[in-house]
Amino acid sequence: MDDYLLILTLTGAATFVMAWMPGFSKKTGISYSIFYIIAGILLYLAIPEYLPDPLPENNENLTLHLTELIVIVSLMGSGIKIDRPFSFKAWSSPLKLIGITMLLCISAAAVMGYYLLSLGLASAVLLGAALAPTDPVLAADVQVGPPNDKAKSEVKFTLTSEAGLNDGVAFPFTWLAIALGLMVSGRQVSFMEWFAFDVLYRLGAGILIGWACGKGIGFLLFRTSEKSGPLSSRDGFLAIAATLLVYGITEFAHGYGFLAVFICSITLRHYEKDHQYHKELHSFTDQAERLLLSLLMILFGGSLVMGVLKPVNTEIIVFVILFLLVIRPLAGRLAVATSKIKNREKWVIGFFGIKGLGSVYYLSFGFSEFHFQHQDRLWAIVSLTILLSIIMHGFSATTIMKKVE
Repeated sequence: MDDYLLILTLTGAATFVMAWMPGFSKKTGISYSIFYIIAGILLYLAIPEYLPDPLPENNENLTLHLTELIVIVSLMGSGIKIDRPFSFKAWSSPLKLIGITMLLCISAAAVMGYYLLSLGLASAVLLGAALAPTDPVLAADVQVGPPNDKAKSEVKFTLTSEAGLNDGVAFPFTWLAIALGLMVSGRQVSFMEWFAFDVLYRLGAGILIGWACGKGIGFLLFRTSEKSGPLSSRDGFLAIAATLLVYGITEFAHGYGFLAVFICSITLRHYEKDHQYHKELHSFTDQAERLLLSLLMILFGGSLVMGVLKPVNTEIIVFVILFLLVIRPLAGRLAVATSKIKNREKWVIGFFGIKGLGSVYYLSFGFSEFHFQHQDRLWAIVSLTILLSIIMHGFSATTIMKKVE
């Protein structure tokens, strides 16, 4: 059997079916990610010798860059579909989730990782940084609709904007884990330098570059192109082009590219808020994201078959259940305790801290910068958390959101 042709055919089949998956998920109330994971499990049980190795630890660079790509595409799409302009008052709920929930989740996961799972301090902090962010990729069922969608939901807005913001804000803690690892290995580390550079400068650069790029791209698309025939363009792929451009510029400047992409998308979205072109931009990012997601979920299913969960033991299972069912819901509920929304909506916001490919990226990034201890166990913990999150949230998101709305 020709391996290349087989992979090409399976890729075509997976992405072809994805065209109908959102509608199928709405009808069944089950996230399409679950079906692709099952497909990956079945394929790797049947013909593993003809398929690429799905284990992330055996494909570190590929895992890092594929998850990086899908996250930044998702962040651009998330920002474009948020109708609410930014202000500290209007965005108070997601900002509370960033300032309270994320920090509590990082701290709790690090403490449990150190004492319950017997991880080293650096590995425990990396675990907390990887698991704390709400994933923008797998949270489509709990996010707002396309641009200028008439349906309004405080829950969906909060979860969408949280997922967009915290994928950049969690980065300083990944660098903190790296700094702790270097310190434990005998290297001199300045935590003042970490705070000044990895927290203040990188966050500031991400915000500033993202805002400037959003303004510049908005001016080009909605001012210059409308007044000049040769420069007129309404192609949806410009959203992906802008994503890569902004991300690359920000990373060259040593800022946080994730944060810059989201800030850029929000700024671009509100340059001409009611313009129909936003729907075209969002549609293209959504299609690109779903294409990548179909392939990555199949690989994730394959990794389950090929042994990524081998190190799982009772302590890891207890950790994952506590994190998903106790720590995140309580931390989320605490953050929005004073928000002017219904009590059940506060619990829904706390519950849907979906974990996904963003966590894989952060773990891959940490491993690319420093040789952390217990890497196999960390992959097992993160993979099990993602799997249980997809199952738990994937079966409940559609039903719960309908009841809340």
